[in-house]
Amino acid sequence: MRNIQLILLTLVLVLSCKDKSEDETLATEKFVDEEVKVEENDWIYLFDGTNLDHWRGYLADSIYANWTIEQDGTLMFTPDPEGYKNIITKDTYESFILSLDWRISEGGNSGIFWAVSEEGKRPEAYETGPEIQILDNERHPDAKVAGGTHKAGSLYDLVAYPPEAINPAGEWNSCLIEINYKENKGSISINGNEPITFPVQGDEWQNMLDNSKFKGWEYFGKYHKGHIGLQDHGNKVWFRNIKIKPF
Repeated sequence: MRNIQLILLTLVLVLSCKDKSEDETLATEKFVDEEVKVEENDWIYLFDGTNLDHWRGYLADSIYANWTIEQDGTLMFTPDPEGYKNIITKDTYESFILSLDWRISEGGNSGIFWAVSEEGKRPEAYETGPEIQILDNERHPDAKVAGGTHKAGSLYDLVAYPPEAINPAGEWNSCLIEINYKENKGSISINGNEPITFPVQGDEWQNMLDNSKFKGWEYFGKYHKGHIGLQDHGNKVWFRNIKIKPF
């Protein structure tokens, strides 16, 4: 009888520990799920494939008709001879992480801006907003000038991005951009590769400008808080999964 009681007691303890372990596992899984949701909720989707509610034309109240949503949920830009069809976010941002995918047409050129200001109604967004270059490195002549600072992924005319990290025209490239004025640091990573980094203000930033085409541009990079912009450079370009995490 005593042996039977010991066996029963052991079984109860084992089952109790198993139930407790399962409860702890479920609790941990629930915690992890909640953590992921919280992290995901930090992002603001600027384009999720369904609408352009977060965007409008640069110097315009509405979106330009050249920017259309394709059946697969991608944002496509189709140029026209008139030009000047850049678009910007309705909201403005200062320090942030921006994530998006882009695909350029053969021989194409485009770009992503930050800190764009419409003050002064200058005709082009690049007159105020620094640009992350989008380019067909293989075919566009810009890839062969300015020490590589006009190639895809580069901080245009300022810091070159390694061309081997870029997928060719017609293929998607995933771009992660961080602009942090609090720590005076910017970074660009393409397709998960090692990022290039750069200052975004102060003497080092000014020195970069003074050694570029932007020397003497009074309003270039002046505004820390501004619009995110997508460029009309006269070529077809596609975007998807555009999201931003301000901080």
